[in-house]
Amino acid sequence: MKDDNLISTENLTGGYGKSAVIRDVSFDIKKGDFLGIIGPNGSGKSTLLKLMSRVLTPQSGRVTLDKTDIRHMGLKGLSQKIAFVPQETLINFSFSVEEIVLMGRIPHLKRLQHETKNDHAIVQRSLQETDTVNLKDKYINELSAGERQRAIIARALAQEPAILFLDEPTSHLDIGHQIQMLNLLKKLNRERSLTVLIVLHDLNLASEYCDRLILLEKGRIFKVGAPHEVLTYQNIEKVYKTIVVVNENPISKKPYVLLVSGERKTE
Repeated sequence: MKDDNLISTENLTGGYGKSAVIRDVSFDIKKGDFLGIIGPNGSGKSTLLKLMSRVLTPQSGRVTLDKTDIRHMGLKGLSQKIAFVPQETLINFSFSVEEIVLMGRIPHLKRLQHETKNDHAIVQRSLQETDTVNLKDKYINELSAGERQRAIIARALAQEPAILFLDEPTSHLDIGHQIQMLNLLKKLNRERSLTVLIVLHDLNLASEYCDRLILLEKGRIFKVGAPHEVLTYQNIEKVYKTIVVVNENPISKKPYVLLVSGERKTE
């Protein structure tokens, strides 16, 4: 049988210091997947992304990219394959947005090589795709949180990665830019086979945009599958400890999660 897994975690365990946040996690991502990671606060979503992008070193287990342990890959080679958009995007230096996005081309440049016309064209395309052209001359540390987040996503796109990791990329965006950004990611996923691994808090956004979901509970996989398999009221109530109603979105036919307020429960 052909193994077409692009990236895999095998019995992955890790965290901070001697404390394990992620415990014995195994799953595969195929080229062109749009995979979402969901779970309550403290379930290990961000830690899992950091382990998979070599920000953190596993305590045990491994992550393989094209069947190679990422710990054995050079940083430049890894950066040509994986771009990581972290949850926090504070930058304490006065670079313009255009300069920040241009940094996404560094993994593709040889030592002391200057950017080419093609590099600048890729940067301009990334600015246009993320609606940040009007921000390109502004300093990154003068932007709002939402504007800064879009600039960092533009930098990641400028890397032209095979895999894009995003840790709650919509958390600082208004609803218009949330939909714009997720529509863009879905378009790139379909048209360029960009593989996306995204952490989302909003279960309904995860349902609408992700082909598969991983539901984490206390650092372990509770359920993995298509949105209709993962987003059942039983699974959500068990993991999130809250009462919900799950209906079908009449337009997309995807699961739609409705919260039940405490006032309603006591009636």
